[in-house]
Amino acid sequence: KLWVVNSAWSYSKADRDKSAKRGIKEEARSARTAELANWLRERLVTLGPTFIKIGQQFSTRSDILSPEFIAELVKLQDKVPAFSSELALQTIESELGVEHWKEKFSYLEAEPIAAASLGQVHKAVLLDGVTDVVIKVQRPDLKGLFDVDTKNIRFVAQILQAVDPKTDGAARDWVAIYDECCRILYQEIDYKLEGEYAEGFRNNFSDLPWVKVPKVYWDLTSEKILTLEYSPGIKVSDKQALVAKGVDPAVIARYSVECYLQQILVKGLFHADPHPGNIAVDASNPADPKLIFYDFGMMGRIPNNIRKGLADFFYAVYSNDVDAALDGLVAMNVLVPNANADMTAIRRTGRFFLDTFKTRLREQREQRKKMKAQFGGRDGSKAKSKEEKAETRKKILSNIGQDLLVVANDQPFRFPALFTFVVRAFSVLDGIGKQLDPRFDISEISAPYARDLLLEQRPGFSKLKDNYEKGAKRQWDATKGLFVAPLKINKIEGILDSLSAGDTKLRGRALEG
Repeated sequence: KLWVVNSAWSYSKADRDKSAKRGIKEEARSARTAELANWLRERLVTLGPTFIKIGQQFSTRSDILSPEFIAELVKLQDKVPAFSSELALQTIESELGVEHWKEKFSYLEAEPIAAASLGQVHKAVLLDGVTDVVIKVQRPDLKGLFDVDTKNIRFVAQILQAVDPKTDGAARDWVAIYDECCRILYQEIDYKLEGEYAEGFRNNFSDLPWVKVPKVYWDLTSEKILTLEYSPGIKVSDKQALVAKGVDPAVIARYSVECYLQQILVKGLFHADPHPGNIAVDASNPADPKLIFYDFGMMGRIPNNIRKGLADFFYAVYSNDVDAALDGLVAMNVLVPNANADMTAIRRTGRFFLDTFKTRLREQREQRKKMKAQFGGRDGSKAKSKEEKAETRKKILSNIGQDLLVVANDQPFRFPALFTFVVRAFSVLDGIGKQLDPRFDISEISAPYARDLLLEQRPGFSKLKDNYEKGAKRQWDATKGLFVAPLKINKIEGILDSLSAGDTKLRGRALEG
């Protein structure tokens, strides 16, 4: 269908224009694309909750999908068709063990204020007549729908496991990724567990003034209903509304990334579904806006060893230490060295990316200073064009293309299932950031903030200690060299003998000067 939309032959003569892109008038192509996007959204809704969630994830990817698709998929964030209000009220009464909801609430709106993939939300007032709350009510027969959908998706995962060539060097386990997705998906339909996650998240960020998490009312919560403090706000991706309230969208984009780095590097409990329907902005004080988090059904916990590996990896990137970065990847089981792995190629590839990352950040800082001076305090920099991105990829391949081929062949990298949600969350936040600020660069924000977080965790003397340890290690290496050098020479001689005898073979790499 998309191919037909982008083919000039499918349009009338009146809608064709040889000078236009693909020979089609932009307004005609846009109208046809909007029809296709509407068709896709309706089909996702028809397929049910699992596929609605897939649509939600793509709704933030303005860098991948056209505006017409984004406009339709955004509706899946909070405009999913509601189910019967009568059924919702019956669920509330049944779960609370009362004959009528008035035994627990002084007021309850029959019509939902929002409907999502797994449930809908009704506004209510507690018996004190003052406290506003919201009641999240689960859709009926949700587990049965999940059982059917996940069985079909497992079949797709098994096919991917069989056909994925893994030419990028990552040995993905699609079935393990599916299992992790299923585990979190089924957790989402236990609202008591969601309440526990919400409370844990609230406690974790009680010391951060710009993060707000609604309070849980446990006496009005069960497996199928969740009662929370009413915390209204502006949708995080609604740039126009934020600007109208006097909130700087760039600040909100930065907050979203900083909060997520706190979650994965410090707290260990992270929100695995941060799409715009689950994050709002409290703009009551435009000079001091707050992020409001909703929907804690999809949460992930990062084990201490992986969190430490992440912290070590980020610190190594900050220190520009390729060996420490690789050690961090090993600690997280992302890099699994084996007998066939060419660690020289891996180290050289890592060094290239670290140097490139460092150079990129330096160039961005210099460019922003220059632009701000030129535009009187405003940042006039522009996002990279597709052509510039393609040129960057070309440079990477020309510099380390052979190393990448060696790494891809050895497949020393693994993709832990847990990282599926971390990567997806960063992808969603990147999409939100680009909607709020065209110049948004998640790496530019992450690098200094992650550095500061890690230095906070490493006390002031830590840096001196690191320098001292590195100096001491160099001294020890020099002293040790006096004694072990002869042994190494003997070892090299043994290798040469082995080569001569044909017992050892070298793998050659073609290098172009």
